[in-house]
Amino acid sequence: MAQAAPVSGTPRTSGSTDVFGEQTHTIAKWAVPVAGGLVYGYWAAAINRDAGAITGWNVLFGFVCAIAFAAAYVGARTVAPLMRRETHALVWAVFAGCAFGFLYSQTDATILRSVFMSLPVAAGVYAVAFYRYYTHEDAEGKSS
Repeated sequence: MAQAAPVSGTPRTSGSTDVFGEQTHTIAKWAVPVAGGLVYGYWAAAINRDAGAITGWNVLFGFVCAIAFAAAYVGARTVAPLMRRETHALVWAVFAGCAFGFLYSQTDATILRSVFMSLPVAAGVYAVAFYRYYTHEDAEGKSS
């Protein structure tokens, strides 16, 4: 399939491809961790109660998990971009591995099984994140 060539004389801009405004990014900056935390907390509480009755302790457990997940997410999102691409990817891999491992541990699995089940998740997240940062950043971690 043919593609149109740029017309000579027109400057080629490499501006941002961001289609959302600053207000949308500000809202998303807080909405994503809150929504993700609530989903994670509900999921953890649902696994923990194991089809039993919903109790006050179960609801409290869900909210504590939601707050911990949101805080860890915000921490990873704040700290990771300050690092080189290897450790940047490692931060997200550790976050994903811990989040998955904790959920898996709620199924009454042993701690060893939870760790071994979360390792492939963390490795997969590391591989994808490292590839993304490797192809979109220079060696100092600046986006290209």
